[in-house]
Amino acid sequence: MKRWIPFVKSSPTVAVVRLAGIIGASGRGTLNDATLAPVLEKAFARGKPDAVVLEINSPGGSPVQSSLIGARIRRLAGEKNVPVLAFIEDVAASGGYWLAAAADEIYADESSILGSIGVISASFGAHEFLAKQGLERRVYTAGKSKSMLDPFRPEQPADVKRLKGLLGDIHTNFIDHVKARRGAKLADGEDLFTGEVWLARRAAELGLIDGLGHVKPMMQERFGDKVKFRRYAVRRPFLQRFGAQVVEDAVQGIEERAAYAQFGL
Repeated sequence: MKRWIPFVKSSPTVAVVRLAGIIGASGRGTLNDATLAPVLEKAFARGKPDAVVLEINSPGGSPVQSSLIGARIRRLAGEKNVPVLAFIEDVAASGGYWLAAAADEIYADESSILGSIGVISASFGAHEFLAKQGLERRVYTAGKSKSMLDPFRPEQPADVKRLKGLLGDIHTNFIDHVKARRGAKLADGEDLFTGEVWLARRAAELGLIDGLGHVKPMMQERFGDKVKFRRYAVRRPFLQRFGAQVVEDAVQGIEERAAYAQFGL
């Protein structure tokens, strides 16, 4: 006769955290450390999960927020002694791949797009347009670099040099993160850090992911058919769907659409 012991888990449990959208410091629909913190904390702690799965669908965004989120995932994984697996959906590019690399193992659909291990800065120049319209821009600064890359004045070679230096340093941080997380899995003799993207099968050959696979069948194969899934995601309060928030969401939707579009999605 079996004794019933309270608070003992009867079936394996997998916590599934959805990470979908652009990564940025602000914006209702963006992924950032502040909004994800309580979600990740709960996913790793509630019910002592046997594994945490990250469902990733992101074209990237802020390198700082990517780093903060990735560091939180690693910290919680170490504190709770829980393995982390990432499953890529449509895309895990740039910051999206940074998040994936925070996992112990990475899997994807065969048509998933991933990589883009690089850094980009995009702006515009409007000084000629202003001149044609008879407009004069007046800017006064204390500190010669305070107005660096002002889009309303001609581009300065010294500003471009400084920006490229910053981008290069961030790129080095990204490369170091990927090498630290993927280690010996990365293919020798391949330049994986040019900003190029690959489909999953080629990415597996390069060591950027561990193979092809989907969440439910792989977790059932690993933990048995009785494995239970607990899903976690950032939820937007109901009242934020109205008023000025509708306009903000519309603008953000355009930006997000553009970010995915560069990967043909």
